[in-house]
Amino acid sequence: MNILVVEDEAKVAAFVKQGLEESGYTVQVAFDGNMGLRLAASNKFDVIMMDVIMPGINGFEVLKKLRNELRIETPVLMLSALDQSSDIIEGLDLGADDYLTKPFKFGELLARLRALSRRKKSEITIPENIIRVSGVQMNLDSKEVQRSGKIISLTAKEFTLLEFFLKNKGRVMSRVQILENVWDINYDAGTNVVDVYVNYLRNKIDKNYDTKLIQTVVGMGYVLKEI
Repeated sequence: MNILVVEDEAKVAAFVKQGLEESGYTVQVAFDGNMGLRLAASNKFDVIMMDVIMPGINGFEVLKKLRNELRIETPVLMLSALDQSSDIIEGLDLGADDYLTKPFKFGELLARLRALSRRKKSEITIPENIIRVSGVQMNLDSKEVQRSGKIISLTAKEFTLLEFFLKNKGRVMSRVQILENVWDINYDAGTNVVDVYVNYLRNKIDKNYDTKLIQTVVGMGYVLKEI
């Protein structure tokens, strides 16, 4: 983890830097707010640790510039002797992710850093829940379906049927399999609900395209062809 420490007191900065490096972190130190801004703008850090009271431009002003002007969203941990609730609230409202008052135990500082690291990773690594097959894109979270970039409006049952076809692309699915998986009912020789909904789906997915994805396999069922 690469950490920027913005701290004007040389002894405190040296203590924090040594402790973090001994714990396996990479550390750069800025001794005032302006230097901290320059380093933050020109380097990629995983966490920025910053004092509040500094000469020239204080930590709150630096934080405002990071968030509002530079649009830097790197997690920020404020370190400060200012321990009033109003100071802590101000720091958090300005965009700080955590606030630790001085003096602090180094073990608590490391725990706060680990928590910020876990939070950042969870925010970054959540993937979109999307299925893509042959120009069709289905977002399982937003329930949006597109083909070749054009949004297609589906009913809830049409969406579920298409999801079943997409997840089983290239496999011939019988009417029995479709009924059991999409409608969750046993086969009824008298129902044509599968054929009706496949036709609905074709009119929306295939009608205006030369390549037809949903195809009939005579005597066996339906298949969504991957092209």
